[in-house]
Amino acid sequence: MPKATINNMEIQFEAGDTILKAAHASGIEIPTLCFLEGKDPQGACRVCVVEIDKNKPLAVACATPIIEGMKIMTNTKRVREARRTVVELLLSEHEGNCQYCDRAEDCELKKLAYQLGVSEIRYEGEKPLSWIDETTPALIRDQAKCIKCRRCVTVCNNVQGVGALFPQGRGYSTVISTAFDSGLDTVACVQCGQCSAVCPVGAITERNHIDAVWRAIEDPEKFVVVQTAPAIRAALGECFGYEPGTLVTGKMVSALRLLGFDRVFDTNFTADLTILEEGTELLTRLKSALVDKKPASFPMFTSCSPGWIKFAEYFYPEFLPNLSTCKSPQQMFGAVAKTYYAEKAGVDPKKMVVVSVMPCTAKKFECDRPEMASSGSKDVDYVLTTRELGRMIQSAGIDFKVLPEGKIDSPIGMSSGAADIFANTGGVMEAALRTVHEIVTGRELPMENLHVKPVEGLAGIKEASVTFTGTVPDWNFLEGVTAKVAVAHGLGNTRTLLDSINEGKSQYHFVEIMTCPGGCIGGGGQPRLTTDDVRLARISAIYKEDEGKEIRKSHMNPEILRIYEDYLVKPLGEKSHHLLHTHYIQRSRV
Repeated sequence: MPKATINNMEIQFEAGDTILKAAHASGIEIPTLCFLEGKDPQGACRVCVVEIDKNKPLAVACATPIIEGMKIMTNTKRVREARRTVVELLLSEHEGNCQYCDRAEDCELKKLAYQLGVSEIRYEGEKPLSWIDETTPALIRDQAKCIKCRRCVTVCNNVQGVGALFPQGRGYSTVISTAFDSGLDTVACVQCGQCSAVCPVGAITERNHIDAVWRAIEDPEKFVVVQTAPAIRAALGECFGYEPGTLVTGKMVSALRLLGFDRVFDTNFTADLTILEEGTELLTRLKSALVDKKPASFPMFTSCSPGWIKFAEYFYPEFLPNLSTCKSPQQMFGAVAKTYYAEKAGVDPKKMVVVSVMPCTAKKFECDRPEMASSGSKDVDYVLTTRELGRMIQSAGIDFKVLPEGKIDSPIGMSSGAADIFANTGGVMEAALRTVHEIVTGRELPMENLHVKPVEGLAGIKEASVTFTGTVPDWNFLEGVTAKVAVAHGLGNTRTLLDSINEGKSQYHFVEIMTCPGGCIGGGGQPRLTTDDVRLARISAIYKEDEGKEIRKSHMNPEILRIYEDYLVKPLGEKSHHLLHTHYIQRSRV
């Protein structure tokens, strides 16, 4: 391997590495504000400047290749002063409102200013015009806080393939915004929140539901229940100093009780319910095509991820008939809580408030969709992101680390390990295959080391196939049939997969799509910043949670069997169709 020196220390590096990548691999930190892991460098912020062989011009580490014999200094007086000047210039025109900004201690600009010893602003810069975009249910943009790092542009265009945000104007008048600098509701924004997850300051944040949730909890007339998505338990600990991927399920439950929620439930319950409904829907489509010889829309796509649904409505409306009609587990839970559970608990559904804790900002949009009211009122009232829940716990003065291990409430709290892995890319597919294979063959799905290996990991598009052999009598028509499945995560990868299907290059029976890179564990509402190392740590924790469950298949969950026996009757039945299924609409991209 080639060698160079950084700060008089000899290092080895891979050919083609940048100075920044080589330095980080050697444990040497170089600050950045615009760089995103795995993406082409912007070189926009100039914070990562370094000195090379005492050359007069400083070089940007994120975009400069490192070569054999190069002598690099990352912390000389010249470098420190250059970085400090850049940060001071950014601060001179940054309307931070640090006293009450949503980012508070999570602001990268503020941390960098502290690290560089900035104690005063030597430059009087003109402040940009303050304009706050509150046009969407999920996201809020504050132009005055934007430092034009272009991270949001990179993630929206190069990762998600949506293109809602671009630099507009020239010179000092440049803004990072939508076309014609209008509201996000005027463009094809899927509200995934990946822009808010990478923004180094408070220029893009989730719409805050904390105050509304506090008001509901403190209202003696309200019965407030909370549901927690599977991805939360592997990420919430990061808000309190735990390493990424630390499971905090029990402490999370105890914290929610201390906050004052009347019942603490688990979205995993309706993730299991989703598998029964969605799996039955897939088998029904197969029967229609193979036995009844009727048209059936293939591939069938999962419908758990609201950002993906909106992406399809905007960009690929031809696939709307292919979407599973199942609501997401979040929305199924709200419908079940305000009907089945309210009846069992003797609670007036009009006085029930359902709060979700989700890793996803798009869930805030989803709960506001007009069709999500099959319980007779809005199925889910408020959505908190992981970050918002962390703030609520901190504001309540709760010492998270000393909390006991709490238990989820029943009867809509028990879940299988299959529900846990909904958090990971490939998890919904694996959970569905576990159930569908066993229904069709009467035997467990063969799995290597407890999992379906081809759909694991962070490859952007993954494929697998399952051949049904030794089928039970009701499913003899599937004997010898090989079901082909695919998994994509991140909407850029999704676009590639959908184009391949449209062009006839790929054919599948069932496809799982997750909006965010890594799946829900990398959601736009998770603790920042989510690198691939963080994603893998969270994914590993979720698999560990699954593997520790006594019940690992959705159709074996006794509380799921009970809700069908007592209330829903059967998957795709009249009642479940009314409560648990929905429809989607074509949206204009303009």
